[in-house]
Amino acid sequence: MFQNSSQHDLLQIIQHFSFQGTPVSAKAFGSGHINDTFLIETREKEYKDYLLQRINLEVFHDPDKLMSNIRLVTTHLLTKVIADKKHPDRKVLTLVPAIDGTWFYRSDSGQAWRMYDFIDGSKSYDVVKTTQQASEGGRAFGEFQKQLADLDAALIYEVIPYFHHIGHRLDSLKKAVGRDVFGRKAGVEAELDFIAKRENDMFTILDMAASGQLPLRIIHNDTKFNNVLLDQHDRVKCVIDLDTVMPGYVAYDFGDAIRTIINRAAEDEPNLDKITLNMPLFEAYTQGYMEKAGDFLVRAEIESLLHGVFLLPYMQAVRFLTDYLEGDIYFKTEHGAHNLQRTRAQLRLLFELEAHRSELEQIIGQVTQSQHF
Repeated sequence: MFQNSSQHDLLQIIQHFSFQGTPVSAKAFGSGHINDTFLIETREKEYKDYLLQRINLEVFHDPDKLMSNIRLVTTHLLTKVIADKKHPDRKVLTLVPAIDGTWFYRSDSGQAWRMYDFIDGSKSYDVVKTTQQASEGGRAFGEFQKQLADLDAALIYEVIPYFHHIGHRLDSLKKAVGRDVFGRKAGVEAELDFIAKRENDMFTILDMAASGQLPLRIIHNDTKFNNVLLDQHDRVKCVIDLDTVMPGYVAYDFGDAIRTIINRAAEDEPNLDKITLNMPLFEAYTQGYMEKAGDFLVRAEIESLLHGVFLLPYMQAVRFLTDYLEGDIYFKTEHGAHNLQRTRAQLRLLFELEAHRSELEQIIGQVTQSQHF
């Protein structure tokens, strides 16, 4: 059985869920930074292993609404996967109910826990290395959006209000600048000037939505590549981490995926000269995405994709800089200037994207034309 008190505590949590088999081990799992995840292994081969997660209530204040979203989305996705006979190996995250019939367990200490079936025979990557992987990522998130296109966005709670609302993010930055609690404003004037010069352009998606050009969709909102599970042949198996699934615009998902795929350097690369664009990965992701999503998108949504490519690194830089000015209270940091380093890396990425705007636009146009959208 479990070898130490922490595993014993996890065993006690597990007993509040309707699982099968005999749990024999519990170990930390994955590279997520928000929730705590543990792989629960069972003794019997005929039973599944499970993932047990402690929900971060500092980020997700209302677990009832969070789990309502996930239950609604996974149920809807399952109907689509069952109906798709072409891809019998595709999976959907499957919640394990609590013994009281709800979808999470609230411990006596106030912690919130949930359990999923573990998807065996899958793997994920933190960094995209091949065009096949990039293409599969595009297919995964394009199909995810398509499968949810007929689910009413009004049924989904906004569990993190204004998550990708650039106006809200800029307001938070301006308030942090005004307070300047830690006296850091003087060292970031160049970054603030860079951000200010692009502010008006970054409202394009919201302006298109306000004019009725963009439909409100249910989107993933966190399309980094390790939120796609692949099989042993690097083919898409499942989209995971559904906590941020909320109403939004498709360009947000597209832009965030490109932000994490196209950069040849790390998100916090201190040597800005290393930040260059991997165009083959951009083209591969775009092809995969349009293959799955192209036939349900309206023309304005396709036109908005490039705006998302610029917006998401800009928005991430704004978030990093806000946190830096506020004393590094949100993002985990390794040193005192880590958030500033991240800010500069994201702004340099945006600079490179702007320098290659025509090439990026041409690729999207060629992919769209070749797939007859």
